[in-house]
Parts: sequence; C-alpha cells; structure tokens
Amino acid sequence: MIRGTVVLAVCAAAIVPAAAQRRATITPYIEVSQVATAELNGGETLTYSQLGAGIDGSMRTRRMQVQVSYQYQHRFAEKGSLQSGDSHNGLAQARITAARGLTLEAGGVATRTRTDARGEALTTNVANARNLSQLYSGYIGPKLDTHAGPLFVQGAYRFGFSKVDDGAATGVSPMLPRVDRFDRSTSHAVNASIGAKPGVVLPIGLSLTGGLVRENASQLDQRFASSSGRGDAIAPVSRTVAAVGGVGYEKITVRQRDPLIGANGVPVIDGAGRYVTDPASPARLAYDFDGLFWDGGVLWRPSRRTMLELRIGRRYGAMRYTGSFTFQRNGGSGIQVAVYDTVETFGQQVGGSLAALPVGFVTTADPFGAQAGGCIYGSSGAAAGGCIASTFSSSATAAYRGRGLTTNAVWSRGTTRLGLGGGFARRDFLTPAGAGADSGSWDESFYAQAFAALAAGPKGTIGLNLLASYYDGDIPGSTAVLGWGANAAYTRRLGQLNLTAAAGLYGSTRDGPDQVSAQALIGARYGF
Repeated sequence: MIRGTVVLAVCAAAIVPAAAQRRATITPYIEVSQVATAELNGGETLTYSQLGAGIDGSMRTRRMQVQVSYQYQHRFAEKGSLQSGDSHNGLAQARITAARGLTLEAGGVATRTRTDARGEALTTNVANARNLSQLYSGYIGPKLDTHAGPLFVQGAYRFGFSKVDDGAATGVSPMLPRVDRFDRSTSHAVNASIGAKPGVVLPIGLSLTGGLVRENASQLDQRFASSSGRGDAIAPVSRTVAAVGGVGYEKITVRQRDPLIGANGVPVIDGAGRYVTDPASPARLAYDFDGLFWDGGVLWRPSRRTMLELRIGRRYGAMRYTGSFTFQRNGGSGIQVAVYDTVETFGQQVGGSLAALPVGFVTTADPFGAQAGGCIYGSSGAAAGGCIASTFSSSATAAYRGRGLTTNAVWSRGTTRLGLGGGFARRDFLTPAGAGADSGSWDESFYAQAFAALAAGPKGTIGLNLLASYYDGDIPGSTAVLGWGANAAYTRRLGQLNLTAAAGLYGSTRDGPDQVSAQALIGARYGF
C-alpha cells in the first residue's frame, strides 16, 4: 500500500501549505464489499470479499488547484481458484502558482496495465482478471510563462518516475518466446522557448524552442537521450485562419544491453518474468536519428472556445501527421482530440499522458474497474480530459515510435453527466537486432469507453459504464484480442454511509471460444 500512496501524495499534502489545507474538501473513507463472478462458458463461480480505504479530495484557491482520488483494496478469497491480493487505484493532479508566471505542477497515478501484448484483454479489475500488472507513475516540475518586453518567454522542467510491479498470469502459452517486461524508469525533460506573437513585433509570429530529454530504465540498462531545436512561424491569413510551419534539428539515441543467454540458448528470466541483463554486454545502439525535420499546416480559431490545428511534415525519416481539436460547448461540456507521432518509451508515454490530464477530473463510479484506467474525463468543458489507455497495450521494455489518436468528450446538465473516450495507438518497436521476441515488431490497439452518471431521486445515483478494446500485432505468438464489458451500479446515500449494488457482464475473444463472465457486487462505504 505504501508505494501507491506515496506516488499519489506527491502532488497533495506534501506541497500544500497549511493555510490552503483549511479550505480543502477532503473525504477519507473505508468500505467493505462482497463480490461474485461466474464464468458463463463452463467455468467456475468465484466469491471473495474486499476491504478498502481511500480518499477523495479537492482544493481550489486563487493560487492552487489540487484534486486526488485514491483507493486501496485487499481481497480475501472465499470460493474458487483465486488468491487473496492487493490493488491500488487512483489519480492525483496539482497546479500551484508559486509566483507571477511561475507554477509548480505535479501528478500521480496508480492503475493497471496489460502485462503481455499477446495476452488477454484488459476489461475488468476483479480478482480473477489475468494479464494485469500494477502500474505507478508520477511527475513533478516547475513551469514558467512570462514576458521580456514584447517577447514571451516559456520554460519547463519535469521529473518523471514509472514503476510496474509483477503481473499475474497472462494466458500466453509458456511454449512461446518470452517478451521482456518493463520494470522502472526515471526521466528528466527540459524545454524553453522565446518569441513574439503576430502583430507585436512583425506581422507574423516567430519563435525559437529547444528541448532535452534523458531517461534511464532499469531493464537492460536502457538509456534514452534526445536533444532538439526548432524555429516556428505563424502567419495570419484572416481573422480566424493562420498558416503555421517550422523547421528544426534533433538527435535521438537509444542504447541498451543484451539479455543474459542461458545454456539452452534462450534469455535468462528472473523471478518476476523479466530478462536478466548481461553485465558483459556492451551498450548496443537500438535507435539513432540525427538530422533535420520540418512541418507545416493550418490553424483555425473561429472563437475562444474552438480551435483546430493540422500539420504535415517529415520527421524520424518518414512522413509525419499531427493535429489537435478542442471545442467547449459550455462550462461543463466539451470535446478534445489529439493526433500524435513520437519516438518515446513506455515510461515517457505514461508520464506525458498523465501530465496532459486536467487538474479537475470526474471520479467515475465503476466498482469493477480501475478508476484511473483508460480515459479520464475533465470536470470542465474547457478541459475535456484525455486517454492514457494508448500506453496500456503492454508494459513494453523497448523504445518505440508511437502514433495514434485520442479523443474525449464530456457533457453535463444538472446532476446528469456523460462521457465518451477512445482512440487508436500503434507502436513500432526499436531494438538492436536479435534483442528479443519483440525485436523489429509492432502492435496496435483500439479502445473505447463511455460512462453516465444519473440522479435517481434525491439520495440515489445510477452509474453506467461501457468499454471495448482490440489488440493485434506481429510479435511471435500474437493473435487478435477483442475485449468488451458493461456494468451498472446503484448507490444510495444515507448520511455518511453509501450503499452500492452493481452488476456487470464482460467478455473476450482470443484463441478458441469466447470467454464471458457475469459479476455482481454489494458494498458499503463510510466517509469521515
């Protein structure tokens, strides 16, 4: 329980002054529940009880925005072939104004990720779920946004940390080649820019940007290093349209050692299922890019609530397409879309996705799922949220070129709130030749989820959740995996006590017949 609590607390109590704490809304709670799950295709029926504790809190002042939602659960096996265990689920985000133009930002997440890209789908968080690993990730750093005369000056530093604990059974045949598993990494990212907006100095806007990224991963002693510099221009075409473009130079290198090879000619595996690093191996080059890149496109901003940017260019030795779209319908409703194309690692993508989430987010009532898994919905239409599911195809060790699209939409009216999220992600792995089963391979994932929170009388709430996912790739032993699920929960508030009844249906299709399970839960939560 300690690691999950520490990761999420980094952006809460540790950086909150006592004066601000007195203005906070914080609700710690304890809960107990009974869960039953039945495998409908001839499997067994399982029952277990859960004892949990958590905290939901937020702080909103003129200089501070903080929100945290964290839950720890311990499961006690009762009937069926399952083991007792723990889980941590939660999300925390913070933004604190330290001085004019200077903010401190931090965040943390504890959730689940798929262990092996060839294994079962990520559909539910109940005790018999397979191919799940516990993930912890956090970031912290300052951000500067100020002016020097007519010029804007921006800069940021971010320290990131990610850790994946041992995973459960994956459902992958032990006869197939092993795929290495991510362990932990630390990263440092620095960027700075200076420039002038259109019409301030010149009719067009100009800017210069530089950045550095360094990451050390424990697995195979991987080292990621990136440095870049670019110049950008923005030229207004009309009141709402502008042409944008930029050119730059960057150098990216990824190095790692080889796994230790045993007498049988296959990599040696430690007790956690990870490759053992060969200490005599040199640091071999997995990826090296050194050269120019460029992009150009259009920016459309018809109002303060709507913005569309599309770019096309060449980077990483190939064509590159990126873009973004945001639309705020009102204070509680909006849409956010992003198209990305980057060279990065699992730890960097988790940390970057986490840092892009809004400080204000919706805590969805999904008793069978990880609260911080998949897509996170913003509580404001100006920041509709984001999806971190694109990183959860598996906790990959290798660096990769990641391309994809994420989209989030939220809608609220009165006590009714709806959310929809999803996207597509492709990873092309970058490894030294012959470095492992995923050498030169790729995988793809599609994911979608939706939720609804509806009032049921003055003291009741109904929560509905839908999800679907699809995974495929060419890693040896890969087969397409389709997962889906749906659940409904009713919660009744009795003062400080909440009573919940929930039911769900989940399924997955891999090799062989479909696997379908029905689940039911009754529980009670007491808030202090």
